[in-house]
Amino acid sequence: MSFSNGEFWLISAPGEKGANDAWERLNRATSNLSSNHKFTIPDLKVGTLDQLVGLSDDLSKLDTTAEAVTRKLVQYFNEVVEEDKNKPPEVLTVGNKDVNTYVTKFQWEGAKYPLKQSLKILSEIIGKQLTQIDNDLKAKSLTYNNLKNSLASIDRKSTGSLLTKDLSDIVKAEDFVLNSEYLQTVVVVVPKILIKEWDTKYATLSSMVVPGSSRLLTEDGDLALYSVTLFKKVMDEFKNTARENKFTVRDFVYDEESLKAGKNERDKLVAEKQRQYAPLIRWLKINFGEIFAAFMHIKALRVFVESVLRYGLPVNFQAAVVEPLKGTQKKLRSELHKLYIHLDGSAAGPIDTFEDSPALMSLGVNEYYPYVFFKLNLDFLHK
Repeated sequence: MSFSNGEFWLISAPGEKGANDAWERLNRATSNLSSNHKFTIPDLKVGTLDQLVGLSDDLSKLDTTAEAVTRKLVQYFNEVVEEDKNKPPEVLTVGNKDVNTYVTKFQWEGAKYPLKQSLKILSEIIGKQLTQIDNDLKAKSLTYNNLKNSLASIDRKSTGSLLTKDLSDIVKAEDFVLNSEYLQTVVVVVPKILIKEWDTKYATLSSMVVPGSSRLLTEDGDLALYSVTLFKKVMDEFKNTARENKFTVRDFVYDEESLKAGKNERDKLVAEKQRQYAPLIRWLKINFGEIFAAFMHIKALRVFVESVLRYGLPVNFQAAVVEPLKGTQKKLRSELHKLYIHLDGSAAGPIDTFEDSPALMSLGVNEYYPYVFFKLNLDFLHK
């Protein structure tokens, strides 16, 4: 049995004698096309029709926001985890349940979202929660990314070409004339094809170059790095003439203290990144659970509100989480249509007069079905 990749349909249909009749009819019609699970929504405070219509629009926007923040958190979690190949795989769960189990065995969390509150208040509680998690995610990712970028910048300098790379691991104190009032050793990048030319020309690139002072320090790719000693006062002239001959004088002064400081800075950044990694992963895992639960409660609120608007009062409907089998979506949609086509314009009670009005468009219903339908697409959890 192969399920479609992370796709669930949340639907509801009116009860006949009771909600269970609707559940049995659904299972009979779709048993070979989908795996169905009761989507248990508790008795919520209905409020007035005007409140429900307004709330439907608010919940649609909240749903979009919740999915966007959830996707962003998952994407960032994957980015952080993938950087460290040596760590065991981390798994995102909701209250110690895997996501599929949480969705298919959904239970309303009354401690977080009290049933005595109005639908409006419940949506506001969830809205504040989303904003808080989104803001915290932005702040935490900015801090961690700044660390990563600083470290990457240092590492780029150590892995670039000889024209740009950090020289602290290449040069040694004995390569330089140090603490001289008049003399200075410079490092020059020479293309390998010009090495013979360098050997014959370097002492004549300006006056006052110390003869025989050229030393090969290292080679890398098609470049070589030389040191040469000259009088400080001809430095500018030497640089200009060298450039004209396609030799590049690096802007580098040997200073043991600053080289050590550079190495220490990298070590500090590595240590700080490692220190922040575990708490960041823990925060992402905890808050994934929080935001995904909030996301599912928004879906539950939407199903409830749309069911009351569609089917009227008293509240009597059965909601279900329908998980299509792979490749069955089209046939499943057809079976559901046949099963519920009689609902078109037939719901009892005054509320159904709104079904054929433009107000329906404000209910967040993009495609019209005779039954309540919302898609839950969790493809972003399947990398």
